[in-house]
Amino acid sequence: MSRNVDTNKKVNVSLEHFVLRVADLQRSIDWYTNVLDMEVVHRNPMICFMTYDDEHHRLALAQTPVEADIPRGAPGLDHVAYTLGSLDDLVTKYKQLKAKEIMPAWPINHGLTTSLYYADPDGNRVEFQVENFASKEELNAYMRGDKFAENPIGMTFEPEDLLQRYEAGDALEDLVRIGFDR
Repeated sequence: MSRNVDTNKKVNVSLEHFVLRVADLQRSIDWYTNVLDMEVVHRNPMICFMTYDDEHHRLALAQTPVEADIPRGAPGLDHVAYTLGSLDDLVTKYKQLKAKEIMPAWPINHGLTTSLYYADPDGNRVEFQVENFASKEELNAYMRGDKFAENPIGMTFEPEDLLQRYEAGDALEDLVRIGFDR
């Protein structure tokens, strides 16, 4: 029986896991345990498999024998992003990590998202983001519009200001504009 492969077919793809080479395995295990609430599934002296859900692993950390630092901006992975369910979740995550003395490396409002980037011990970044629009249609329209084209990166902000304004009860519509007015 022969089969025809349709090269125009959209193939369903989802992110399973990522693997990072790290300089200090234990330090990286500690960081990802704190930041992503991960647990170790398997570990040996050279590699560690971790997860935060029922998947066998979402992250593998591999001890690298190379000791040289890679210059920031060199080709390679820039960051891995996680979407949180609400601004409340983003503020809660910020407070939880701040209590562990883990602070954002880059707080930025991209216009379409409000994001906090955290750098692991090797400089790899994890982004926690919340979408700033009520629907995918609004978000996609913003991304295709002139405002986004004028500033596709966004504006930095002070996470403490966001926290204080959130806890004071400022309107969510105002808080997702923090840093600039859409």
